[in-house]
Amino acid sequence: MKKITALEAYQMSSQPSHKHTTYFDVYDKLFNKYQNKKITFVEVGVQYGGSLFMWQNYFGENARIIGIDLNPDAKKWEKYGFEIYIGSQSDPKFWKSFISEVGSIDVFLDDGGHTYIQQIITTEHLLENISDGGILVVEDTHTSYMNGFGNRDLSFINYVKIWIEKINSRFGAFSKKQDDKRVWSVEIFESIVAFKINRKATELKSEPLWNIKPNQKPKDYRNADQIFLDENQIEISSSIDKAFSIYKDD
Repeated sequence: MKKITALEAYQMSSQPSHKHTTYFDVYDKLFNKYQNKKITFVEVGVQYGGSLFMWQNYFGENARIIGIDLNPDAKKWEKYGFEIYIGSQSDPKFWKSFISEVGSIDVFLDDGGHTYIQQIITTEHLLENISDGGILVVEDTHTSYMNGFGNRDLSFINYVKIWIEKINSRFGAFSKKQDDKRVWSVEIFESIVAFKINRKATELKSEPLWNIKPNQKPKDYRNADQIFLDENQIEISSSIDKAFSIYKDD
C-alpha cells in the first residue's frame, strides 16, 4: 500500500480535527516507519473524532486505532471500527486498567488536556508499556510556558529536563547513579516531545573503546584556546547569554 503524508491523511479525514501547521513534518519523521504495519496506536483526546480517521488513513488498515477521552459521547466512534476508552488521563487507576486490557502499545500520542499533571502521569504510566522500538509522543508542550496549566515549576518541560539528566547520567563514570532505563532517547521539536524506546541499546554498558589503540598519547590541546577566550570575553559572554536565554511569560 502506498504511503501518504500526515498532512494528506489529515486532509482526507471525514471529521473535524484541530492541529498546528508545524506538527505534520514531525509526525512524518516520527511515525513514517510504522505505516502499513500491524501496530497498536493510541491517542488521548478524541474530541470531534477527526484525528481517529486521520491516523486510520495514515497507518493503514492493519493498524489498531484506540482513542481515549473523558467525554462518554466519544464511544459513538466505535461504530467506525475504533476502540474507545473513557477515563481520566490523570488517574493512575485508569491507566492500570487500560494497560491490562490493551497490552503493549507501539505508538502513543498524548493530545489530551495538556495540563502538566495530565502529561506527566500519562507518560510515567505508559512508558513501560511501549513496545521495544516504539514511541510515546506528547504534543502541545508549549503549555509549559503558559498560565493555567499547573504549577510552572512542575511543568512538563521541566519533567523532560529530568529525563535529559537521567539519560546523560548513564555515562560510564556516572552509571551507578542512574538506573532508570525506561527511555533510550528524547527528541524535542516545537511543541512536541518524543520518548523513544530501545531496550537493548539502553541496557548497553557504557565503556571506553578503541578501534585501534594508539602507540603514543598526543599533546592535550583541550584548553589551548584560553588566550582566545581571554581576548574575546565580551563577544563570548554575549554568545553564552544568548544560548541560555529562555522565554518568560510576563
